Order: sequence, then C-alpha cells, then structure tokens
Amino acid sequence: MGQRQFPEGFAWGAATASYQIEGAWDEDGRGETIWDRYCLVPGNVLNGDDGKIACDHYHRYKEDVALMKHMGIKAYRFSIAWSRIFPKGYGEVNEKGLEFYSNLIDELLNAGIEPYITLYHWDLPQALQDIGGWANPQMPEYFLEYAKVVIDAFHGRVKKWITLNEPYCAAFLGNSEGRQAPGIRDFSTAVRVSYYLYVGHGLAVDYFRKKGCDGEIGITLNLMGRLPLTDKPEDIQAAARADGYLNRWFAEPIVYGRYPQEMIEFYRSKGVRLPEFKEEHMKLIGQKLDFIGLNYYNDFHVKADDSVWPLGFKIENPKYVPVNDRNWPVTEQGLITMLLRMKNDYGIDKIYITENGTSFPDVVSMEGKVEDGARKDYLHRHLTALREAISQGVNVQGYFQWSLYDNFEWSFGYSSRFGIVFVDFNTQERIIKESGHWYSKVIEQNAV
Repeated sequence: MGQRQFPEGFAWGAATASYQIEGAWDEDGRGETIWDRYCLVPGNVLNGDDGKIACDHYHRYKEDVALMKHMGIKAYRFSIAWSRIFPKGYGEVNEKGLEFYSNLIDELLNAGIEPYITLYHWDLPQALQDIGGWANPQMPEYFLEYAKVVIDAFHGRVKKWITLNEPYCAAFLGNSEGRQAPGIRDFSTAVRVSYYLYVGHGLAVDYFRKKGCDGEIGITLNLMGRLPLTDKPEDIQAAARADGYLNRWFAEPIVYGRYPQEMIEFYRSKGVRLPEFKEEHMKLIGQKLDFIGLNYYNDFHVKADDSVWPLGFKIENPKYVPVNDRNWPVTEQGLITMLLRMKNDYGIDKIYITENGTSFPDVVSMEGKVEDGARKDYLHRHLTALREAISQGVNVQGYFQWSLYDNFEWSFGYSSRFGIVFVDFNTQERIIKESGHWYSKVIEQNAV
C-alpha cells in the first residue's frame, strides 16, 4: 500500500489531562479535587493508585515539551486544573496556578507547538462537589467564573479552546455508575449533571464570543457506535437506546439546541427525574461552535438485558473480535462511520480527532526499547480509516493521539498504558516507544 497524504496544514498532536500527568497535588496552592478524594476510597482505583505524582509533569514540563519537539509533534492538547486556578473552585485566584500554565504555553510556543486548551477534564474542585457538584444549578456560574479567568489570561497566545472533555463520562461514569469521581450511583443525578455541564459549556462559549477572542472554541465528545449483538428485535432496540444514551443525548443539544424527545420520554417512563429544560439554557447550549472534537476508541455491541435499570442493555463483544487489555474491541471502520454521521446527519463542518489510542501491556527490552507492535498497528488502522473519511469529504483538521505518556488512567491507575512514550513511574524515565517513532514519521511525511 502506498502513502496516503493528509491535507496541508493538518494538525498532528498528542493529548493529556491535568490530573493524569501533573502530580504536585498539594503544591503552590492547588486545592483538592474530586479525584484526590475518590482515590482515597479503597477499591475505587486499581492497586490503590492515585495521581499525587503521576508523570511529575508539573516539575518536568520543560523536558516534556523538548521531547514533544524532538518527536515532531505540532500541537498539544492539555487541560487546566480548575483547582490550581481556584483552590476552592471560586473566590480568590491562585496566581501560581496561572503562572504554571503561562510558562507551559510559552514553552510550547517557543518550541513551535500549538497549545489546545481543555477547560474541564473531570477534575472538579472538591469544595464544589461538597455543595452538590455539577448537579447544583449554580455550578455553571462557578464554571463561567473559572473560564473567564483562564480565557482572559491566555486568549492572546492560545487560539484553540475546548470547554468540556467527554461530558458523558463526567456525568454517567461519575454519577450513575460510580466508577469515576465523584463516585455517585444515581441515574437521575447523572442526567442532571449532563444538563448543567452543558449550561456551563454554553456560558463559556457565550463569554468567548462576546469577548471577541481571536481563535476557535468547541467541545469534545466521545461518540462511538453502539451496534446490536444479534439481529433479534430486542437487541436492535437496545442498541438504539444505547446510541441515544451515549451519542444522541450529547450530540443533539449541541447541534440542534434540543434533547432527543424519545429519550426524554423513555427516561420519564422509567421514573428518571429529569431537570427542567429551560429555553434560555437551550439557546446557550445550542450556540454554533467552531468545531467539535471527537474522541474515538472503539464501537461496542449491545445485548438487551431487562435487569439493567433503566437502560435495559449490557455491552457484550462478539466472539473472536480482537481486543486490547481493557477488553475494548479494535473497530477502525467505526471511525469512518461516525465521522460520516457527524458530517452527513449532523452537518458538523469542522472536526478534530481530539483523542484516539489504545492500551496494551508494554515491556522494556534488554536493549532499552519498547516494541509495541500492537499499538502501532491500532494507530495505523485508525489513521488509514481517518484518511479514508477525509477522502469522502469529512473536514477533519487535526489528530491528537491519546496519550503522549503512560499516565494515571483513572480507575485503572497505572496498570493501563496508553502512551506512545513509556514512563517508568519509579524513576520518571521516558522512553519513546516503537509506536512513538512510527508516529513521528507519519507527522514528518504528513502521510500514512
């Protein structure tokens, strides 16, 4: 197979998140987050891991940026830790927190790497969770206060802004399934959280527009196919519900300014307590965005299961499908399908792949190398699929590999390695993996 070129000016990047790499959990005025608290509860995180040190990026950001430059990375997506700016979530600004990110931005720009900022990547200040978290109707105003400070500080140097990362996970994994912070298990609370996250997003976008910032603002959604396990009518219906739950509940308010009516009716039929969908909120939520970020990892298959309330389905892989170490199937065709859906069904005219990657066990060889052929194959498959979607007219302007580094992978702790750079968490040594060297060549050639 010959090389397939990507569009000129395509943004080749890598992505991280604050709690997953920074460490320095109690330094320079940083406040406690819901993840600091969540990690204290035995059984919440594999092996009792936490993000207190992680990749120690807070102290090593200069060498990390130098490594990115060495790898040829052109763009870097990272998140701001809300609790470094406002230790209690609001009130007095912590200048040392702003200083860290200002220094990081300068370091990136001096290295010729464009910064992409995510305002919220799940690490809510614990003090705000103590007054109800994102289920509190006041939370969007707290988020706006925080967003204003960050946008005002950096908007001249940063041109690309993302309000929220994967609001589905923040809402449902954190507040319904309890397998992420804050560890709540209440479906109605999760639906309420999903709504107020979006109100906060809308307020931040509105502020960005009214300020007249030079740049673009969008949101990152994890949209992935939910396919029926069999051709039985109950599995087909379950897959449609799963799609409404994961994809349409988050895409349609952004695109259309309304929630899918059949999901509202379904939730009501199950006794889910829904928020009041206010008209002024829906106008904020449905504002035109400059782009939408897509986090794509895999499609899943769905099987009807009435014992699972309220959705009535469970995830089950077909036999013999290749999977990674999290039992996630490798389904690169689903990336093409989702990108075409975003273009053709939703009319989204600019997309960035803000995350894509996979986790496999990695071993450092006697020669000091990490030969992660399975990860390289995964990336090759998905970049080939991405190029195919672009050839079919989807306007994708950049790709961010998840993740630059092995890091604290939420409830999986340090057991799950997504990086194209290996991290020895005892010594903090960084080793570029085979997949990282391969990705560098893709960037250099702008082709796969």
